[in-house]
Amino acid sequence: MKLSKQIVLITGGGSGIGLALAKKFLENNNTVIITGRNLAKLQKVQAEFPKINIFQSDVTDDAEVRMLADDISQKFEGIDILVNNAGIMNLVDAGNEKNDLQKQMEEIEINFNSPLRMFHYFLPQLKKSKNAALINVSSGLAYVPFAQAPVYSGTKSALHFWTKSIRPQLKPHNIKVIEVLPPVVKTDIFDGIEASEDDFKPILPQKLADLFWKDFIKGKEEITPGMSSQLKLMNRLAPKFIFKQLNKQAIPNL
Repeated sequence: MKLSKQIVLITGGGSGIGLALAKKFLENNNTVIITGRNLAKLQKVQAEFPKINIFQSDVTDDAEVRMLADDISQKFEGIDILVNNAGIMNLVDAGNEKNDLQKQMEEIEINFNSPLRMFHYFLPQLKKSKNAALINVSSGLAYVPFAQAPVYSGTKSALHFWTKSIRPQLKPHNIKVIEVLPPVVKTDIFDGIEASEDDFKPILPQKLADLFWKDFIKGKEEITPGMSSQLKLMNRLAPKFIFKQLNKQAIPNL
């Protein structure tokens, strides 16, 4: 797979994992486009990295995604790589009837429905590329769910199986399908987790990007940096044990 001079679109690229991946692709001589809902955040990134292109767009809004696809087609004549990175995680106590249902629906919309939406509208552009790739950022929690974040765990598991399912379907179209399953990364999401750093061993976003690139250039289709490789292995060998270890505190203090 060609690793430079590609046009790369990354959702949720204004901070955290998305920004770290954007910088990694930029370092390797690619044209990088990032999107997000917060224009001020995107502009701040562009001020620091002038070569990064920004588009304000909401991945949950069908009309905005269609417009984004049209705008990028006109300005760049299409993309080669789509990175579905945008995501949120909420702590939820399923036993509390006062839960905000709309918030949980929004989490499903961003984490699972939006990658499908982005892929759908950018598929024609990917099919035209000679080096097309779809990169979905799910989570190591797709292997072992985290009880404090049941909706997040469910959406990442769904994204994991959707990614596996479409891989053979897209092979005839020469679209490589790659899944990145990060461990806990030191971002705003980790700040909400009620567990010690010893339990999760969080890594920095740039470290994740480095680990991703190492496997990406090797052509790996399922990239499991850090603790995620252990979760994958233990879920196969001792699923009950690893679930209990990860969920010593199952109910969040909300």
